[in-house]
Amino acid sequence: MGNLREEAKAFEPKKTLNVADLEVLSLDAKIEARIGIDKDGVEFGYKVALVAGQEYRVPASVLADIKTLLEAKPTLKTVRIIKKGTGMNTKYSVIPME
Repeated sequence: MGNLREEAKAFEPKKTLNVADLEVLSLDAKIEARIGIDKDGVEFGYKVALVAGQEYRVPASVLADIKTLLEAKPTLKTVRIIKKGTGMNTKYSVIPME
């Protein structure tokens, strides 16, 4: 067990990963629900994809777009998600991959 100095030097703040951080996303990736607390202390639900031992947040709009793609092509296996903007102005594009 180290001291506070060593812990502080080794500390890395927890970063929320996003599915847009992935090169491609398999539609067979495991999904789990999580509960978060916003800055006002209010709980909210969100989904994460589990990929290689990491959690990647899956925005609701991405789930809706994937649903639309699957209606058109039920055998689709992977997608690429492109994120543009930040905060409330964030937009996602879901691109089917072959």
